[in-house]
Amino acid sequence: VQLQASGGGLVQAGGSLTLSCADSGSIRRFDDMGWYRLAPGKPRELVARITSRGSTNYADSVKGRFTISSHNTRNTVYLQMNSLKPEDTAAYYCNARRGVAGTRGDYWGQGTQVTVSS
Repeated sequence: VQLQASGGGLVQAGGSLTLSCADSGSIRRFDDMGWYRLAPGKPRELVARITSRGSTNYADSVKGRFTISSHNTRNTVYLQMNSLKPEDTAAYYCNARRGVAGTRGDYWGQGTQVTVSS
């Protein structure tokens, strides 16, 4: 498994970014994929997760602004981020799991930095 994240950058408050994460190392599908973020001085936070069946869940802080989607056959997950706020500034990491709660595999990509200026 080789998860490669991209799409981060610098954007003004109110702007949009789309993050992508693709696995180039395997053809086996994941049971779920998601995005976490880590900001200085804060604990790691689950931003959004999507299962192979399309069920999603979001952190309360991003509901209505972020949308997670995936392409299961390509083992790819996206995060469309709209109405960005300075507090969304963080390193964003993609995660992919096999089995219930990752019992058969829990994988991480490298972080991609998102910086939102006020």
